[in-house]
Amino acid sequence: MADTDSDFPCSLVISIPLPTHRLASFALRALQVDLELSPLVQRSFTLVSPERREAHTSNDSVEGSAPNGDAATGVRNENNPFEEKTVLRTEYKATTNRMLRVSVNGFLESMGVVLEAMEELDVDVLAEEQRLAQA
Repeated sequence: MADTDSDFPCSLVISIPLPTHRLASFALRALQVDLELSPLVQRSFTLVSPERREAHTSNDSVEGSAPNGDAATGVRNENNPFEEKTVLRTEYKATTNRMLRVSVNGFLESMGVVLEAMEELDVDVLAEEQRLAQA
């Protein structure tokens, strides 16, 4: 559970690892356009490194290209600080457990659609699956 505050005592953090920074960034951008419908729920997205769990705001990682590399094409550059941010971290805060459950259920349905679209449309996802299967 995440830190609580008096107005939003119920909280949950969901971390979803993705194969590349580019795919994590695409997922973040696809999901953040849907605002929470209820004022009783707050949600935030960040991309973090899988090993250190250092948070970087979604604004840092949504840019089409970043210094020392290109996030839009997925070109890997060892000096690129954005390249290692492959975990989509979603933090929810809600006034009640019921509101938290309803919001998280909606998020998980949307995330499922995003992942299915990536699997069907993104060549890199299929190549990554093949690479992992051979390893």
